[in-house]
Amino acid sequence: MIQGDSARQARQLLRDSGLTVVDCAEVRRTGAGRARGPLFGVGAGEVAMFTRLLATLTRSGLPIDDALLALSEQTDSRAMKRIIHGVRGRVLEGHSLAEGFELYGRTFPALFTATVAAGEQTRHLPLVLERLADYLEEQEQINGRLRLAFIYPAILIATALLVVGGLLVYVVPGIVKVFVNVGHELPLLTRILIAASDFLVAWGGLLALALVALALGLRWLLARPGPRRWLDARLLELPLLGKLTRAGNAARLTRTLAILLESGVPLVEALRIAARAVGNSVVREAISEAAVRVQEGTALHRALGVSRRFPPLTVHLIASGEAGGRLESMLDTAARAHEREVQGFVATFLAIIEPALILSMGAVVLLIVLAILLPIFELNQMV
Repeated sequence: MIQGDSARQARQLLRDSGLTVVDCAEVRRTGAGRARGPLFGVGAGEVAMFTRLLATLTRSGLPIDDALLALSEQTDSRAMKRIIHGVRGRVLEGHSLAEGFELYGRTFPALFTATVAAGEQTRHLPLVLERLADYLEEQEQINGRLRLAFIYPAILIATALLVVGGLLVYVVPGIVKVFVNVGHELPLLTRILIAASDFLVAWGGLLALALVALALGLRWLLARPGPRRWLDARLLELPLLGKLTRAGNAARLTRTLAILLESGVPLVEALRIAARAVGNSVVREAISEAAVRVQEGTALHRALGVSRRFPPLTVHLIASGEAGGRLESMLDTAARAHEREVQGFVATFLAIIEPALILSMGAVVLLIVLAILLPIFELNQMV
């Protein structure tokens, strides 16, 4: 990889180094007007660290291209190094830093590029980058805590499936042979166990393939707009999951709006960007409709409240912020409240599901043991 203002200059630099140029291509790969990142992408933690270091270097007065060059030499990730070189090449061509980030939409979402663009326009890029780094680091910490919280239940479920599958496939068939040859009618529980064991031994591979095909089919189906919107609408109607979904989407909306407005992005544009940051397609449509109403002169809290897709707390806090001229502060307060609500629900759910999984696993093993012991008791009575 070599840095040059053009492909011709890059070839000349290689020839000057005594190398024969077979092929020379740009780092970024364009497609539909946008370049995509590397195959394996870049983690959110790497992006947060990159943003923090870029904010530090720009605050010290280092030019953007020199700061990017220093960061490309600092990172050990080949994927991140390729992206930084691509962004720096865009900057050297005379484009803005935000336009360089825009080439890699998978790594730097619309929130990132819009915030950087606002920082460049207001000439407060180091401050905006620091706020953006704070936001990315906080989101990564929240996501990391959620991932760690779900590791233990996932291990329990995997262990339970492996134990039960191993008993049915390897242990039960050998023990049951003793009872089958007796000629006495076996208890119902034992017959069910034998049937389940025979089914897994005969059709276990096909069952696994069918489950994988079902998962891939559902993933493909949910990638289509119609089925995805239907599922998102049903989630919002559920008693408990609906409330959790609203809280999670409200947290993402208010957090995104807060950082965009603090960076100087206009409200209507901030709403359109925040709509892309929300996961639920029905809520995303409600935010887009609210952006149209705000552009027509409607207050933000009224525009959001019409759809009834957001918690009342969000609407009330936004109304208070608009009335007192403290919208960014109230958006941040709403985001923190909803994030605590989601984390509290997850903690409660895990506190319930962990002992429930242990009890369920014990109950299944107990049924298997009883299915094996019942014929033994009957044989003792016959003797």
